[in-house]
Amino acid sequence: MNDDDIDDSSAPLIEHLAELRTRLIWSVVAFLGGMVICFTVAEPILNFLSQPIADVLRARGEDPRLIFTAPQEKFFVLIRISMIGGFALAFPVIAHQLWRFIAPGLYRSEKNAFLPFVISSPALFLLGAAFAHFVVTPLAMNFFIGFSDAIPALASLVAGQGEFEPGPASQEMTTVFLGSVRESLDLSLKFIFAFGLCFQLPVLLTLMGKAGLVSARGLIDVRKYAVVGILVLAALVTPPDVITQVILFVVVYGLYEISIQLVKRVERRREAELRAQGLWMEDEDDATDTPDDAEAAGKGAGS
Repeated sequence: MNDDDIDDSSAPLIEHLAELRTRLIWSVVAFLGGMVICFTVAEPILNFLSQPIADVLRARGEDPRLIFTAPQEKFFVLIRISMIGGFALAFPVIAHQLWRFIAPGLYRSEKNAFLPFVISSPALFLLGAAFAHFVVTPLAMNFFIGFSDAIPALASLVAGQGEFEPGPASQEMTTVFLGSVRESLDLSLKFIFAFGLCFQLPVLLTLMGKAGLVSARGLIDVRKYAVVGILVLAALVTPPDVITQVILFVVVYGLYEISIQLVKRVERRREAELRAQGLWMEDEDDATDTPDDAEAAGKGAGS
């Protein structure tokens, strides 16, 4: 039997459906168990997610509190946190059950190629979520909350009234930030999921490279379009703050360059395997040369 054969023989459809039901039951049980565990610590998790807002309010000399405007609002916020945290806790079990279901239908070479991505994808998502919580969210909250003082100050300067002095001395109506628990949590989670998904770029492009859908040369050719796309993405998912947009652009563009190097590595490995089997064609070798390699070869020929 070939080393690249499928592990198990074919099974009847009923057996596959029964196995799928078992895998789903274990996944749901793991999710419910993780949800119950997270509900017991949902309040500390909420405080952790709200920490960037609290730090900004303390720096402004304001009371670091969030309000809820409906009797059931905080309860459902804690339920939502429990569901997200429960899925995070149960993800290893869910991923294991999914792997056990699809692995018998994969060749050994496919399993060896796919398994590293199963491990790296959650790790990169956590890295992006941590970057969003500790770097991006504080900058965004500082911009949004401080925006209420920026407009009156600018209006006072334009009117020639000198510096704007908020508070009772101005005898004017002022706006005060009273953050809602639900809306503040929604904004924090949007940043976490946005950056967590952006950090999946190396995994996505490397998988597409292994499938032959993209090449390193193609990624280099569309680099200028990628720069424009990343700038648009930075403008959409971040507040209108230049610092935050530059940070996101630098991070995502760095991930794009890393993806190019990973795809190059995949292509070199594929070339080595085909050469070992005597199946590599010279025209394929030329097709995989990058523009940088072609330019270097042209300079060498000219000299």
